[in-house]
Amino acid sequence: MNVPPTPSMLRALPAAHRQRLMRGAREVSFPQGTRLFEEGGRADRFWIIRTGTVDLDMRVPGRRAAVIETLGHNELIGWSWLFAPHTWHLGAEATSPVRAYEFDATAVRSMCQDDPALGVTVAQWVGDILAHRLRSARTRLLDLYAPYGSGSLL
Repeated sequence: MNVPPTPSMLRALPAAHRQRLMRGAREVSFPQGTRLFEEGGRADRFWIIRTGTVDLDMRVPGRRAAVIETLGHNELIGWSWLFAPHTWHLGAEATSPVRAYEFDATAVRSMCQDDPALGVTVAQWVGDILAHRLRSARTRLLDLYAPYGSGSLL
């Protein structure tokens, strides 16, 4: 089963909306092995990766966490900040040194509420990423735990 790539902010948002969001960004870095967030924690920020990689993982009872997807350059880390109750549905760990743009979720939600056109664009972008992540999680979990995998043909 082929899962299409996630849309980057550069491709998904018009320049004016992208520039408005970037005005609120701050540059951050994380050493390899840093846990950015844990499943069930408060989703109060999100990131766009500049360099490095981050694994998204899911707790599986009785087993170690299953890596759902590895994210890299220009990809969004986190979508749970947009949807109530604003708690993380997955965990995330830097698998290499990471440099990223960090965004305050409350500030971005407020911007989206104040500018409905921005809000629709951001919601569509994050919704597309959410749909992609759900397909990836399903495929990955089938590959790990189903008797015959996801049924993907090589």
